[in-house]
Amino acid sequence: MTGMPPKCVDNFIQESLFEPTLADMRDAVLTPRPGQKKSRSPRGSESDSFFTTVHDIPVRVIRSKRRKRHIAAYRENGSIVISVPFRTTRAQISELIPEMVGKVIANEKRSRRSEADLEARADELMLEYLPEISERPLSIGWRTMNERWGSCTTIDRTIRISDRLASAPKYVLDYVLVHELIHLRTSGHGEDFQSFLARYPDGPRAEAFLEGYEAGKSE
Repeated sequence: MTGMPPKCVDNFIQESLFEPTLADMRDAVLTPRPGQKKSRSPRGSESDSFFTTVHDIPVRVIRSKRRKRHIAAYRENGSIVISVPFRTTRAQISELIPEMVGKVIANEKRSRRSEADLEARADELMLEYLPEISERPLSIGWRTMNERWGSCTTIDRTIRISDRLASAPKYVLDYVLVHELIHLRTSGHGEDFQSFLARYPDGPRAEAFLEGYEAGKSE
């Protein structure tokens, strides 16, 4: 299961940093409609970034012109990425970094599921949504995957879930598990696959979260 193109932002941790201003309202009014070309910013790059460390954890801070009021924090390749509005000062960023790193780590500790938990949840999902599929995975585990959310090898019936989802909401992880469990029966994404996947009611919501994660990562 691969990452999807960005549509909205809904990262693992996202908080408001600024109250809306007249400039924000003006930008919202001037934002081009779908299909309308956006004028190029005369101020050059849409973002800049720098690196630091907190308790030996690498941290990348991105100051993005696209981000108006909210800060977002998420784990990527072992580092923690913090995306902030471009107008955030260095002093504000210095205060934010330890707080956001702490929240990401605390969120991961609360939400981390063991591989035994993954296998138990997969059994529950198959009984609820995929009772016709008699094939069962021989193993389900976490893997470092940066381009995919999950994978299923039908030959040996192994399922691997991206460790980027270790602290994702439960409905998101369930959606990816259902996606990969269906591949035990069918390797493609044709009508049969889509029919099975449509049974999971939080599918659109989970897709929005995954798209939002990709959007935040690209800022």
